[in-house]
Amino acid sequence: MSDEFIIRYNFQFENGIEKTFELKLDRETLILKNQLGNDYPDWAKLENFKCPHCPLNELETKYCPVAKNISKLLTEFYSVPSFQNSKITVETEARTYTKTTSLQSGVSSMLGVIMVSSGCPIMAKLKPLLHFHLPFATLEDTQIKVLSIYLLAQYLAWKKGQQPDWELKNLFKIYEDIKILNLNVSKKIANLEEMDTNINSIVILNNFAEYVSITIDDKLFDELEFYLKGFVDFTNPDLRDTISV
Repeated sequence: MSDEFIIRYNFQFENGIEKTFELKLDRETLILKNQLGNDYPDWAKLENFKCPHCPLNELETKYCPVAKNISKLLTEFYSVPSFQNSKITVETEARTYTKTTSLQSGVSSMLGVIMVSSGCPIMAKLKPLLHFHLPFATLEDTQIKVLSIYLLAQYLAWKKGQQPDWELKNLFKIYEDIKILNLNVSKKIANLEEMDTNINSIVILNNFAEYVSITIDDKLFDELEFYLKGFVDFTNPDLRDTISV
């Protein structure tokens, strides 16, 4: 088996323009091996793009991992409206996905891979999701996948005698940190658009604004019960008394 796996995004627009992005991830570290671009702009430096809760040291890390990897995207799509439809094909090791949808939907899907694999220590906590990348995922798809994988990890930790996080406190913290990161990046990109007319930040801004943030509360679990009824009878009051989430 190769020491890397590739996720390839191809965008075919109605005017004949075609763009392809090949994301090569190290199979062991799940880090993006082919950083998108070689020449990074000054605004991508960590000192200019750093989030308030970023643990990286500016003396040791010159560029913000997220910023340097989205810098190419900001210019690649500057002439294309975010709502324009395109035929988007996503190739993974297991299967190929194709959908005709808005550019924004495709970029959002690709952006999720890039951010998590960029080397950003905040986004890196979602690395397990990369093994099961699902392009064009709905909110429900993502919620089920995140919660399922996280709870499976807690079960495995429990099996090994470690302390599991059954109440999902750490998962909640992970997504709270991501909210802060998204807000910071959105503000930074908005400032860039004011300085450079060749940057169309609308596509990227929309995707950061809509990036899935899971609110872990009773309302979420009540909504997800619909999808899980085959495994558990949630109407059984005796069973409810034994479940602690």
